[in-house]
Amino acid sequence: MANGRIIKPSKIEAVIDLYGDSSYHMADVNGKVIWKDGHETTAEETTAINAKVIELEAEYDANQRDRQYPSIGDQLDMQYHDSVRGTTTWVDAVAKVKADNPKE
Repeated sequence: MANGRIIKPSKIEAVIDLYGDSSYHMADVNGKVIWKDGHETTAEETTAINAKVIELEAEYDANQRDRQYPSIGDQLDMQYHDSVRGTTTWVDAVAKVKADNPKE
C-alpha cells in the first residue's frame, strides 16, 4: 500500500495486498474473510492476514508526520500568497509540522 494514507488500514486492505481484490467477497462482523469460492479462512491465511495488518499499521504509524502537512493544494496556495504578500505562511506551516513531529 502507498504511504500517506489518511485512516488506519483495515483487514480488507491486508487481504487485498495479499490476495488481490477479487479473492474475497467481504469480511463479516467477527473479522472473518468470506471468500468468493466459499471456503473458510484457513489458520495459515488468518496468520498471514493478521501479520499484514500489523505491517500496514506500522507503515501508517511511521508516516504520521506526512499526514500532518497541509494538502498540496493548500501548500501551493500558501506559496502563491506568500510570494504576493511577502509573508512566510507556508514556511511557518511546514516548520511547525517538522518541529511537532521530529524524525527519529
